[in-house]
Amino acid sequence: MFGKLFGKKKTGPHMVRIEGVAKPIECDEKTFLLSAALRDGIPIPYSCRVGGCGTCKVQLLEGKVKEFTDKTYLLSQEELRANYILSCQCQPRSDIRFRVDGLDLSAEAQASVHQLVTRQGVIKALRPLTHDILEISIEMDGPMEYTAGEYADMRVPGVLEEFRSYSFAARPDPQRANLVVFHIRKVPGGSFTEWLHQADRLGARVELRGPFGDFRLRSGAAPMVCVAGGSGMAPIKALLEQAVADGAQRDCTYLFGARTQNDLYCQDDMAQIASQWKGTFRFIPVLSNEPEDSDWTGPRGLVTEFLSREVADLATCHAYMCGPPPMLDAAIEVLKQAGISADHIHFDKFLDKSHLAKTQVANNIPHVGENG
Repeated sequence: MFGKLFGKKKTGPHMVRIEGVAKPIECDEKTFLLSAALRDGIPIPYSCRVGGCGTCKVQLLEGKVKEFTDKTYLLSQEELRANYILSCQCQPRSDIRFRVDGLDLSAEAQASVHQLVTRQGVIKALRPLTHDILEISIEMDGPMEYTAGEYADMRVPGVLEEFRSYSFAARPDPQRANLVVFHIRKVPGGSFTEWLHQADRLGARVELRGPFGDFRLRSGAAPMVCVAGGSGMAPIKALLEQAVADGAQRDCTYLFGARTQNDLYCQDDMAQIASQWKGTFRFIPVLSNEPEDSDWTGPRGLVTEFLSREVADLATCHAYMCGPPPMLDAAIEVLKQAGISADHIHFDKFLDKSHLAKTQVANNIPHVGENG
């Protein structure tokens, strides 16, 4: 009654209508649009969830939203004039309507939207992969269903209260649904990775929530080209393992960028994938800083310099890439110049705090694949 007398505004939940989706969803004023859509099984593409990549952009057609970060450095002037917003950084302030470019409502896409869960876990195994990358296996108190290529948030209560995000490094195993594996690179000054690498952390308790992400293998017969660097190996490895399990018959070329031979890892895993792959599979490490007098006989330079050299039919490929932003930005440019449609370029950028500082994130849940 008093609300009506004094004109109190509705605070939610608000009705959110998405073009092409028959049923509207509800979203209160403390929930981001992307989170509400994913909760209801609507597969809006996204990657970082913190306004750092632009993948989750949507066109606002009706209504008002509160925006939590600057979008002008991610969206084009044309998109800004057309009222595009970042769904991961907007909360509704009225009933709204928006559209998503190329929204995939196929059964395959919707099947990749899993229930978000929070699990308590214990570090059960640690294995050094390189001088600065550890494989960490965590046994959880319950299963976490995910699609190969996705990631989870992790924190260590009492040590690291802020969540960090890491990609699953193995395909889902129904026989070990409570076990998850990650590759974690040591970042100098990183509070979590410094803690993890400085002592034996077997038995340490962690908290996980997820899964998150839109990076996954799409069905099709087109040749695949994969690009990764550093711990970007993790989601690509998981994706390739899933492709083997699914009996994929398409050809695949995987270029992995590293500094020196000491930074190479998972070569035995790649050899096993090659032995089981039903098409042609090539794994090509490219070293950017290997000493000239070493015994290395493989490619030297930046991994992006070898895309056109190593893949003769590049324009016909579908691309899957994971790694630091500079590498991926350069690779995306090469792929687009080769004629690959943006719809066939799939990637997951590993953003650390230095990349995210300018976003002025309010929700404090960075996707930080290689962050400390």
